[in-house]
Amino acid sequence: MVKQLTQAGIAAFVLVAMLYAGSVIAHGKVSLEEDPCTRQINENMVHLSTYQPQHDKSAHYCTEIPLAGDTYLVIDLIDSAIRNMPVKVNVYRGSETDGESVLQLPAELHPDGVINGITNLEKGLYSVIVTAEGVPPLKYQYRLRVEMVDYMKLLRASILPVMVLLLLAWLIYKIKPLQRLRKWRTAQRSQD
Repeated sequence: MVKQLTQAGIAAFVLVAMLYAGSVIAHGKVSLEEDPCTRQINENMVHLSTYQPQHDKSAHYCTEIPLAGDTYLVIDLIDSAIRNMPVKVNVYRGSETDGESVLQLPAELHPDGVINGITNLEKGLYSVIVTAEGVPPLKYQYRLRVEMVDYMKLLRASILPVMVLLLLAWLIYKIKPLQRLRKWRTAQRSQD
Protein backbone atom coordinates (compact mmCIF):
# COMPACT_ATOMS: atom_id res chain seq x y z
CA MET A 1 0.00 0.00 0.00
CA VAL A 2 2.70 2.48 1.01
CA LYS A 3 4.77 1.46 -2.01
CA GLN A 4 1.87 2.14 -4.41
CA LEU A 5 1.11 5.48 -2.79
CA THR A 6 4.77 6.45 -3.10
CA GLN A 7 4.83 5.42 -6.76
CA ALA A 8 1.62 7.35 -7.46
CA GLY A 9 3.03 10.42 -5.70
CA ILE A 10 6.27 10.25 -7.70
CA ALA A 11 4.30 9.83 -10.94
CA ALA A 12 2.15 12.85 -10.07
CA PHE A 13 5.21 14.93 -9.24
CA VAL A 14 6.94 14.01 -12.52
CA LEU A 15 3.78 14.74 -14.52
CA VAL A 16 3.22 18.13 -12.91
CA ALA A 17 6.93 19.01 -13.34
CA MET A 18 6.78 18.11 -17.04
CA LEU A 19 3.63 20.18 -17.55
CA TYR A 20 5.13 23.15 -15.69
CA ALA A 21 8.42 22.94 -17.61
CA GLY A 22 6.49 22.87 -20.88
CA SER A 23 4.61 26.04 -19.98
CA VAL A 24 7.79 27.82 -18.89
CA ILE A 25 9.62 27.25 -22.17
CA ALA A 26 6.54 27.69 -24.37
CA HIS A 27 7.32 31.35 -25.09
CA GLY A 28 10.60 30.39 -26.76
CA LYS A 29 9.03 27.70 -28.97
CA VAL A 30 6.19 29.71 -30.51
CA SER A 31 6.34 31.35 -33.90
CA LEU A 32 6.67 35.11 -34.10
CA GLU A 33 3.01 35.45 -35.14
CA GLU A 34 1.88 33.59 -32.00
CA ASP A 35 4.30 35.32 -29.63
CA PRO A 36 2.33 37.34 -27.03
CA CYS A 37 4.97 40.07 -27.21
CA THR A 38 4.34 40.64 -30.92
CA ARG A 39 1.75 43.01 -32.36
CA GLN A 40 0.81 42.95 -36.03
CA ILE A 41 -1.10 45.31 -38.30
CA ASN A 42 -1.33 43.94 -41.85
CA GLU A 43 2.18 42.67 -42.61
CA ASN A 44 3.91 45.09 -40.22
CA MET A 45 5.03 43.60 -36.92
CA VAL A 46 6.68 44.95 -33.76
CA HIS A 47 8.01 43.02 -30.76
CA LEU A 48 8.39 44.29 -27.18
CA SER A 49 10.90 43.01 -24.64
CA THR A 50 11.40 44.48 -21.17
CA TYR A 51 14.44 44.03 -18.94
CA GLN A 52 15.31 44.82 -15.33
CA PRO A 53 19.02 43.98 -14.97
CA GLN A 54 19.13 45.37 -11.41
CA HIS A 55 16.86 42.46 -10.36
CA ASP A 56 17.87 39.71 -12.81
CA LYS A 57 20.55 40.23 -15.45
CA SER A 58 19.42 37.40 -17.75
CA ALA A 59 15.61 37.63 -17.53
CA HIS A 60 13.44 39.37 -20.07
CA TYR A 61 9.73 39.98 -19.87
CA CYS A 62 6.91 41.10 -22.06
CA THR A 63 3.80 42.52 -20.40
CA GLU A 64 4.08 40.87 -16.95
CA ILE A 65 6.90 42.63 -15.10
CA PRO A 66 7.51 41.06 -11.67
CA LEU A 67 9.10 43.99 -9.83
CA ALA A 68 8.90 47.78 -9.83
CA GLY A 69 12.00 49.78 -10.74
CA ASP A 70 14.06 50.89 -13.70
CA THR A 71 12.78 49.06 -16.75
CA TYR A 72 14.46 48.91 -20.15
CA LEU A 73 12.04 48.76 -23.07
CA VAL A 74 13.30 47.31 -26.35
CA ILE A 75 11.00 47.46 -29.35
CA ASP A 76 12.02 45.56 -32.46
CA LEU A 77 10.59 46.82 -35.74
CA ILE A 78 10.46 43.48 -37.49
CA ASP A 79 9.40 44.47 -41.02
CA SER A 80 11.58 46.70 -43.17
CA ALA A 81 8.63 48.86 -44.28
CA ILE A 82 8.07 50.13 -40.75
CA ARG A 83 11.79 50.96 -40.42
CA ASN A 84 11.32 53.57 -43.14
CA MET A 85 8.61 55.39 -41.17
CA PRO A 86 9.08 57.75 -38.23
CA VAL A 87 8.10 55.80 -35.10
CA LYS A 88 7.34 57.25 -31.68
CA VAL A 89 6.82 55.53 -28.34
CA ASN A 90 4.74 56.72 -25.39
CA VAL A 91 4.34 54.97 -22.04
CA TYR A 92 1.45 55.97 -19.79
CA ARG A 93 0.68 55.01 -16.22
CA GLY A 94 -2.89 53.83 -16.67
CA SER A 95 -4.39 54.30 -20.10
CA GLU A 96 -3.48 56.53 -23.02
CA THR A 97 -6.55 58.74 -22.60
CA ASP A 98 -6.50 59.38 -18.85
CA GLY A 99 -3.04 58.24 -17.76
CA GLU A 100 0.10 60.10 -16.81
CA SER A 101 2.94 60.02 -19.35
CA VAL A 102 6.08 58.39 -17.92
CA LEU A 103 8.15 58.07 -21.12
CA GLN A 104 8.08 59.78 -24.51
CA LEU A 105 10.40 58.86 -27.35
CA PRO A 106 9.93 61.28 -30.27
CA ALA A 107 9.12 60.12 -33.80
CA GLU A 108 12.34 59.14 -35.55
CA LEU A 109 13.50 56.78 -38.26
CA HIS A 110 15.04 53.56 -36.94
CA PRO A 111 16.83 51.95 -39.89
CA ASP A 112 18.41 49.33 -37.60
CA GLY A 113 14.89 48.33 -36.44
CA VAL A 114 15.51 48.78 -32.69
CA ILE A 115 14.02 51.36 -30.33
CA ASN A 116 15.41 51.56 -26.78
CA GLY A 117 14.10 53.44 -23.79
CA ILE A 118 14.36 53.32 -20.01
CA THR A 119 11.87 54.44 -17.41
CA ASN A 120 11.08 53.81 -13.76
CA LEU A 121 7.88 51.81 -13.45
CA GLU A 122 6.10 51.64 -10.11
CA LYS A 123 3.55 48.98 -9.19
CA GLY A 124 0.47 49.24 -11.40
CA LEU A 125 -0.89 49.14 -14.93
CA TYR A 126 0.78 50.87 -17.87
CA SER A 127 0.05 51.37 -21.57
CA VAL A 128 2.82 51.31 -24.16
CA ILE A 129 1.81 52.93 -27.45
CA VAL A 130 4.06 52.48 -30.48
CA THR A 131 2.97 54.68 -33.39
CA ALA A 132 4.43 54.44 -36.89
CA GLU A 133 3.62 57.66 -38.72
CA GLY A 134 2.75 56.14 -42.07
CA VAL A 135 -0.33 56.64 -44.20
CA PRO A 136 -2.45 55.56 -42.44
CA PRO A 137 -0.62 55.63 -39.09
CA LEU A 138 0.01 52.23 -37.47
CA LYS A 139 -0.69 52.09 -33.74
CA TYR A 140 0.48 49.15 -31.61
CA GLN A 141 -0.60 48.85 -27.97
CA TYR A 142 0.70 46.85 -25.01
CA ARG A 143 -0.68 46.68 -21.47
CA LEU A 144 2.03 46.24 -18.85
CA ARG A 145 1.33 44.83 -15.40
CA VAL A 146 4.08 45.76 -12.96
CA GLU A 147 4.40 43.83 -9.68
CA MET A 148 0.82 42.58 -9.95
CA VAL A 149 -0.64 39.09 -9.87
CA ASP A 150 -2.85 38.13 -12.81
CA TYR A 151 -5.29 35.85 -11.00
CA MET A 152 -7.03 34.65 -14.16
CA LYS A 153 -3.73 33.59 -15.69
CA LEU A 154 -2.78 31.87 -12.43
CA LEU A 155 -6.13 30.08 -12.36
CA ARG A 156 -5.78 28.91 -15.98
CA ALA A 157 -2.24 27.65 -15.31
CA SER A 158 -3.31 25.70 -12.21
CA ILE A 159 -6.36 23.92 -13.68
CA LEU A 160 -4.46 21.07 -15.36
CA PRO A 161 -2.19 20.20 -12.39
CA VAL A 162 -5.20 20.24 -10.04
CA MET A 163 -7.13 17.96 -12.39
CA VAL A 164 -4.17 15.54 -12.53
CA LEU A 165 -3.91 15.48 -8.74
CA LEU A 166 -7.66 14.87 -8.39
CA LEU A 167 -7.45 12.02 -10.90
CA LEU A 168 -4.57 10.45 -8.98
CA ALA A 169 -6.44 10.81 -5.68
CA TRP A 170 -9.46 9.10 -7.25
CA LEU A 171 -7.26 6.26 -8.59
CA ILE A 172 -5.69 5.75 -5.17
CA TYR A 173 -9.16 5.73 -3.63
CA LYS A 174 -10.21 3.01 -6.08
CA ILE A 175 -7.01 0.96 -5.57
CA LYS A 176 -7.32 0.87 -1.78
CA PRO A 177 -10.44 -1.40 -1.72
CA LEU A 178 -8.74 -3.76 -4.19
CA GLN A 179 -5.85 -4.17 -1.77
CA ARG A 180 -8.26 -5.04 1.04
CA LEU A 181 -9.84 -7.67 -1.23
CA ARG A 182 -6.41 -9.17 -1.98
CA LYS A 183 -5.57 -9.30 1.72
CA TRP A 184 -8.91 -10.99 2.45
CA ARG A 185 -8.31 -13.57 -0.32
CA THR A 186 -4.80 -14.23 0.98
CA ALA A 187 -6.19 -14.69 4.51
CA GLN A 188 -8.90 -17.07 3.18
CA ARG A 189 -6.33 -19.13 1.29
CA SER A 190 -4.07 -19.41 4.32
CA GLN A 191 -7.00 -20.65 6.46
CA ASP A 192 -7.79 -23.41 3.96
